[in-house]
Amino acid sequence: MDSITPNIIAEHGLSAEEYDKILDILGRPPNLTELGVFSVMWSEHCSYKSSKKWLKTLPTEGPRVICGPGENAGVVDIGDGLAAIFKMESHNHPSFIEPYQGAATGVGGILRDVFTMGARPIANMNALRFGRPGHPKTRHLVSGVVAGIGGYGNCVGVPTVGGECEFHESYDGNILVNAMTVGIARSDRIFYSAATGAGNSVVYVGSKTGRDGIHGATMASAEFNDDSEEKRPTVQVGDPFTEKLLIEACLELMETDCIVAIQDMGAAGLTSSSFEMASKGGVGVELDLDAVPAREAGMTAYEFLLSESQERMLMVLKPGSEETARKVFDKWELDFAVVGHLTDSGRMVVKMNGAVEADLPIDPLALASPEYDRPWVPSSPLPEIAAADVTPPESLMGALKTILGAPDMCSKRWIWEQYDHLVMSDTVIRPGGDAALVRVQDTEKGLAITTDCTPRYCQADPLEGGRQAVAEAWRNITAIGAVPLAITDNMNFGNPERPTIMGQFVGAIEGISEACNALEFPVVSGNVSFYNETAGEAILPTPAIGAIGLIEDCATAVGIGFRDEGAAIILIGDTAGHLGQSIYLRDIEGREEGAPPPVDLAAERANGDFVRRLIQDGAASACHDLSDGGLLVALAEMALADGIGACIEDHSGDLPPHAWAYGEDQGRYLVTAQDAGPVLSAAIAAGVTALVIGRTVGDALTFAGETAAIDELRRIFEAWLPGYMGAA
Repeated sequence: MDSITPNIIAEHGLSAEEYDKILDILGRPPNLTELGVFSVMWSEHCSYKSSKKWLKTLPTEGPRVICGPGENAGVVDIGDGLAAIFKMESHNHPSFIEPYQGAATGVGGILRDVFTMGARPIANMNALRFGRPGHPKTRHLVSGVVAGIGGYGNCVGVPTVGGECEFHESYDGNILVNAMTVGIARSDRIFYSAATGAGNSVVYVGSKTGRDGIHGATMASAEFNDDSEEKRPTVQVGDPFTEKLLIEACLELMETDCIVAIQDMGAAGLTSSSFEMASKGGVGVELDLDAVPAREAGMTAYEFLLSESQERMLMVLKPGSEETARKVFDKWELDFAVVGHLTDSGRMVVKMNGAVEADLPIDPLALASPEYDRPWVPSSPLPEIAAADVTPPESLMGALKTILGAPDMCSKRWIWEQYDHLVMSDTVIRPGGDAALVRVQDTEKGLAITTDCTPRYCQADPLEGGRQAVAEAWRNITAIGAVPLAITDNMNFGNPERPTIMGQFVGAIEGISEACNALEFPVVSGNVSFYNETAGEAILPTPAIGAIGLIEDCATAVGIGFRDEGAAIILIGDTAGHLGQSIYLRDIEGREEGAPPPVDLAAERANGDFVRRLIQDGAASACHDLSDGGLLVALAEMALADGIGACIEDHSGDLPPHAWAYGEDQGRYLVTAQDAGPVLSAAIAAGVTALVIGRTVGDALTFAGETAAIDELRRIFEAWLPGYMGAA
């Protein structure tokens, strides 16, 4: 038996206490293969050992929820016998080490999470965070990540319809690559991962297994130091063409009655998929590694079990259906192998070359993984920043030009034009607006999709930042006229063993929970990514929210662009001129200070429901929510979208003009209407604040007496990112 030393235990990411628990479970020392299995199953990435106490507090149920957290992806009912299946996951560490393959396999993995449940993927999104533009690695990382996302998604033939991209020094040593996929399935043909039926065959399909990605889950559960380059072999290598074949083969087999359970081989590969399937079904598994298709000679049991080679699935088939399934995978030129069978032992027995390489109890390993109640301290509240304490600019329009040309706020066209966002021909609203809209094929229905988070708010006040991330996702779905259905979250934080970081996580979870309850916007899937830090320097807390909504008729949706001249521009919601943590304060004053804007969830609900009714009734021709940059930035974005300008009157009142222009008060929208009277009357009846602030006109934006040509604003808005990426 292998000698397990303290160094070997530490190299596997296990603590001495966790190893003692392994000894208690087994009643003997594990061999190296068994230790490897424990290490990946008990990694933070797979076990959620630091977060599951808090994840249990999230609201996960609702009238449309078919399946919440715990499966490969969340499932919600969209009517007419159809369901939307979606999830967002991180591939942060791999993308920093090897940006192209890290990002590409992140897309591949999230696609598999969705189609393994019986859904045809219809859209991808992503949320990206990079370090300072001046950092020596940033341009290389942006180039590789964008190419990886585009290369994989474009080859698979699933449109990438939107996302986010921001830059901040906290991500210098640890970028974030969060990928989201949405799919459509028949609500009576959803496939789950619980394996049942002793004697049923366990079948491996897809690509062959190699040595890539070994210890990927463990690597994703540790912070970086100076050895990130040495971890390159832990990054998986993707093949989108094989993934496309795998999608079609799985969906074809799902039209038969062969499948009992199905699970993709993601983090921890064959180990995680087999243990999770057996544990959920209350059965045992016997695996024969000699039958696993291998692309490299001389692989060990340890390597087979821990490899994270891509484009692989594990299935349990009904008795006698093996040949039917084999023919499907032969047709698509994919590997198909019976690699084991279910038992009633409750144990995982792994054999190779006639010898038992591992013999482990399933539930104690899968269900009894450590669960930590980490010490945490709440973030100290930051003071409010009065508008009077923020220096006004020499020119409001001059400040606008600076903001529109800044890395976070400039156009991300350079990114999304590298993605095929029109493949499948169902994209109704393209990237660049509040939310993407994708038609449900052969229907009038559409799914609105968005990703949102404001990390600087979360750093200043995690509770308020968590509320705001959900509220902004809800607003973006609402702003095109869709009914928000549910969210998936991607919780990106630093080292949870530090009480301040754990406090950020707890605060964000509490804020997300409050907002989801108030907005009836349940969490149906998600991912936690801890240890996003390098040499003790953590990223900004980034609880990214992916969300979907439903619109019954795509023809009723609106975009952000001004459509016609002469329309009234109406501001919905109250304006207090909040400048703490604002883009103005950061990009004009150079200050990241103060409390973030408070989120009034009752006002969010009232204002959003009112705006949605306007759109659904055809009373609004355009709509845009107000977020980063406040009112003037939102007006500029609306003008830039379709090239129609606006003349805005000064309604700052007692507020300093720069606070009215750039305050980031929450729960607000801009809508346009040819006749403002009925809108204002409806707002009074609904108890919602509405104010006509100007009209659409011409080819310039005039605000409080200052004017800028749309063409000039467009040149500034579109210039920074291609200029940066084209620089030597």
